[in-house]
Amino acid sequence: MNIIDCKGLKCPQPVINTKKYFDSIENGEAEVVVDNEVAKNNISKFCNSNGFKFNVEEKEGLYHIKIAKENVSCEVMDFEKNSLVILIGTDKLGNGDDTLGATLMKSYLYALSESDKLPTDLLFLNSGVKLVAEGSEVLDSLNKLKERGVNIASCGVCLDFYKLKEKLSVGEITNMYTIIEKMNTADNTIKL
Repeated sequence: MNIIDCKGLKCPQPVINTKKYFDSIENGEAEVVVDNEVAKNNISKFCNSNGFKFNVEEKEGLYHIKIAKENVSCEVMDFEKNSLVILIGTDKLGNGDDTLGATLMKSYLYALSESDKLPTDLLFLNSGVKLVAEGSEVLDSLNKLKERGVNIASCGVCLDFYKLKEKLSVGEITNMYTIIEKMNTADNTIKL
Protein backbone atom coordinates (compact mmCIF):
# COMPACT_ATOMS: atom_id res chain seq x y z
CA MET A 1 0.00 0.00 0.00
CA ASN A 2 1.30 3.46 -0.91
CA ILE A 3 2.11 5.66 2.11
CA ILE A 4 1.50 9.42 1.83
CA ASP A 5 3.57 10.91 4.65
CA CYS A 6 2.11 14.28 5.64
CA LYS A 7 3.59 14.57 9.12
CA GLY A 8 4.61 18.14 9.92
CA LEU A 9 2.80 19.65 6.92
CA LYS A 10 0.58 22.67 7.40
CA CYS A 11 -2.94 22.99 6.07
CA PRO A 12 -3.88 22.61 3.19
CA GLN A 13 -0.81 20.58 2.09
CA PRO A 14 -1.97 17.17 3.46
CA VAL A 15 -5.24 17.39 1.49
CA ILE A 16 -3.44 18.59 -1.63
CA ASN A 17 -0.90 15.75 -1.45
CA THR A 18 -3.72 13.24 -0.94
CA LYS A 19 -5.75 14.70 -3.80
CA LYS A 20 -2.77 14.67 -6.17
CA TYR A 21 -2.13 11.00 -5.47
CA PHE A 22 -5.74 9.93 -5.94
CA ASP A 23 -6.09 12.10 -9.07
CA SER A 24 -3.17 10.14 -10.53
CA ILE A 25 -4.85 6.73 -10.21
CA GLU A 26 -8.15 5.28 -11.43
CA ASN A 27 -8.54 3.06 -8.40
CA GLY A 28 -6.44 1.85 -5.54
CA GLU A 29 -5.52 2.38 -1.93
CA ALA A 30 -3.17 4.53 0.09
CA GLU A 31 -2.47 5.31 3.71
CA VAL A 32 -2.11 8.95 4.67
CA VAL A 33 -0.19 9.67 7.87
CA VAL A 34 -0.80 13.02 9.62
CA ASP A 35 0.18 14.33 13.03
CA ASN A 36 -2.72 16.60 13.92
CA GLU A 37 -6.49 16.44 14.23
CA VAL A 38 -7.16 19.29 11.78
CA ALA A 39 -5.35 17.43 8.99
CA LYS A 40 -7.16 14.21 9.92
CA ASN A 41 -10.53 15.99 9.74
CA ASN A 42 -9.68 17.68 6.44
CA ILE A 43 -8.59 14.40 4.85
CA SER A 44 -11.79 12.76 6.13
CA LYS A 45 -13.91 15.54 4.57
CA PHE A 46 -11.98 15.14 1.31
CA CYS A 47 -12.74 11.39 1.32
CA ASN A 48 -16.43 11.95 2.06
CA SER A 49 -16.81 14.57 -0.68
CA ASN A 50 -15.18 12.24 -3.23
CA GLY A 51 -17.01 9.08 -2.20
CA PHE A 52 -13.82 7.30 -1.08
CA LYS A 53 -13.96 4.61 1.59
CA PHE A 54 -11.66 5.37 4.51
CA ASN A 55 -10.74 4.26 8.00
CA VAL A 56 -8.88 6.29 10.62
CA GLU A 57 -6.63 4.76 13.29
CA GLU A 58 -4.65 6.65 15.90
CA LYS A 59 -1.27 5.14 16.78
CA GLU A 60 1.37 6.77 18.96
CA GLY A 61 0.04 10.30 18.40
CA LEU A 62 -0.27 9.88 14.63
CA TYR A 63 -3.40 9.44 12.54
CA HIS A 64 -3.26 6.70 9.89
CA ILE A 65 -6.00 7.17 7.31
CA LYS A 66 -6.46 4.20 4.99
CA ILE A 67 -8.26 5.33 1.85
CA ALA A 68 -9.70 3.25 -0.99
CA LYS A 69 -10.71 4.71 -4.34
CA GLU A 70 -12.83 2.39 -6.40
CA ASN A 71 -13.46 2.87 -10.09
CA VAL A 72 -16.93 4.37 -10.07
CA SER A 73 -18.71 4.91 -13.33
CA CYS A 74 -20.26 8.32 -13.47
CA GLU A 75 -21.64 10.52 -16.18
CA VAL A 76 -19.21 12.98 -17.63
CA MET A 77 -20.76 16.38 -17.28
CA ASP A 78 -19.97 19.12 -19.72
CA PHE A 79 -19.69 22.29 -17.69
CA GLU A 80 -19.83 25.54 -19.55
CA LYS A 81 -16.97 27.72 -18.38
CA ASN A 82 -18.41 30.47 -16.24
CA SER A 83 -16.48 33.58 -15.41
CA LEU A 84 -15.48 33.93 -11.77
CA VAL A 85 -13.79 37.09 -10.56
CA ILE A 86 -12.07 37.17 -7.18
CA LEU A 87 -11.47 40.68 -5.88
CA ILE A 88 -8.68 40.80 -3.30
CA GLY A 89 -8.78 44.08 -1.40
CA THR A 90 -6.34 43.22 1.38
CA ASP A 91 -3.10 41.37 1.91
CA LYS A 92 -4.65 39.41 4.81
CA LEU A 93 -7.59 37.01 4.91
CA GLY A 94 -10.23 37.67 7.56
CA ASN A 95 -10.32 40.04 10.49
CA GLY A 96 -8.34 39.69 13.69
CA ASP A 97 -4.68 38.88 14.10
CA ASP A 98 -2.56 40.20 11.20
CA THR A 99 -0.03 37.36 11.37
CA LEU A 100 -2.81 34.78 11.17
CA GLY A 101 -4.48 36.77 8.38
CA ALA A 102 -1.26 36.77 6.32
CA THR A 103 -0.85 33.01 6.87
CA LEU A 104 -4.46 32.38 5.83
CA MET A 105 -4.07 34.46 2.65
CA LYS A 106 -0.93 32.55 1.72
CA SER A 107 -2.72 29.26 2.35
CA TYR A 108 -5.80 30.39 0.39
CA LEU A 109 -3.82 31.42 -2.69
CA TYR A 110 -1.76 28.22 -2.60
CA ALA A 111 -4.91 26.06 -2.35
CA LEU A 112 -6.51 28.09 -5.15
CA SER A 113 -3.45 27.50 -7.36
CA GLU A 114 -3.88 23.74 -6.83
CA SER A 115 -7.65 23.79 -7.40
CA ASP A 116 -9.36 22.15 -10.37
CA LYS A 117 -11.79 25.04 -10.84
CA LEU A 118 -10.01 28.34 -11.32
CA PRO A 119 -11.26 31.89 -11.42
CA THR A 120 -11.04 33.74 -14.72
CA ASP A 121 -9.68 36.86 -12.99
CA LEU A 122 -7.88 37.82 -9.79
CA LEU A 123 -8.16 41.55 -9.22
CA PHE A 124 -6.03 43.26 -6.56
CA LEU A 125 -6.72 46.63 -4.97
CA ASN A 126 -5.93 48.60 -1.83
CA SER A 127 -3.41 46.65 0.32
CA GLY A 128 -4.10 43.55 -1.78
CA VAL A 129 -1.56 44.92 -4.28
CA LYS A 130 1.18 44.10 -1.79
CA LEU A 131 0.61 40.44 -2.73
CA VAL A 132 1.67 40.96 -6.36
CA ALA A 133 4.81 42.98 -5.58
CA GLU A 134 8.44 41.97 -5.26
CA GLY A 135 9.10 40.19 -1.95
CA SER A 136 5.56 38.85 -1.54
CA GLU A 137 5.34 35.36 -0.06
CA VAL A 138 2.57 34.35 -2.47
CA LEU A 139 4.28 35.04 -5.80
CA ASP A 140 4.82 31.33 -6.55
CA SER A 141 1.09 30.65 -6.17
CA LEU A 142 0.16 33.71 -8.23
CA ASN A 143 2.63 32.81 -11.00
CA LYS A 144 1.19 29.29 -11.09
CA LEU A 145 -2.33 30.71 -11.39
CA LYS A 146 -1.18 33.00 -14.21
CA GLU A 147 0.47 30.06 -16.01
CA ARG A 148 -2.81 28.17 -15.72
CA GLY A 149 -4.64 30.99 -17.51
CA VAL A 150 -5.94 33.19 -14.70
CA ASN A 151 -5.86 36.90 -15.57
CA ILE A 152 -4.12 38.82 -12.78
CA ALA A 153 -4.55 42.58 -12.66
CA SER A 154 -3.82 45.24 -10.04
CA CYS A 155 -5.17 48.73 -9.48
CA GLY A 156 -2.64 51.30 -10.71
CA VAL A 157 -3.75 53.96 -8.20
CA CYS A 158 -3.26 51.45 -5.39
CA LEU A 159 0.20 50.45 -6.64
CA ASP A 160 1.14 54.16 -6.76
CA PHE A 161 -0.23 54.77 -3.26
CA TYR A 162 1.92 51.99 -1.78
CA LYS A 163 4.86 52.95 -4.05
CA LEU A 164 4.86 49.46 -5.59
CA LYS A 165 4.33 50.16 -9.29
CA GLU A 166 8.00 49.53 -10.10
CA LYS A 167 7.96 46.38 -7.96
CA LEU A 168 4.98 44.70 -9.67
CA SER A 169 6.08 41.07 -10.13
CA VAL A 170 3.05 39.29 -11.56
CA GLY A 171 0.13 40.38 -13.71
CA GLU A 172 -0.68 43.72 -15.25
CA ILE A 173 -1.70 47.17 -14.13
CA THR A 174 -5.36 48.05 -14.54
CA ASN A 175 -7.79 50.81 -13.58
CA MET A 176 -11.06 51.06 -11.65
CA TYR A 177 -13.15 51.16 -14.81
CA THR A 178 -11.77 47.81 -15.96
CA ILE A 179 -12.18 46.36 -12.47
CA ILE A 180 -15.85 47.46 -12.44
CA GLU A 181 -16.37 46.08 -15.96
CA LYS A 182 -14.87 42.70 -15.02
CA MET A 183 -17.01 42.50 -11.88
CA ASN A 184 -20.22 43.59 -13.63
CA THR A 185 -19.87 41.11 -16.50
CA ALA A 186 -18.74 38.13 -14.40
CA ASP A 187 -21.12 35.26 -13.76
CA ASN A 188 -19.87 35.27 -10.16
CA THR A 189 -17.74 37.59 -8.02
CA ILE A 190 -16.09 36.88 -4.69
CA LYS A 191 -14.60 39.65 -2.57
CA LEU A 192 -11.87 38.88 -0.05
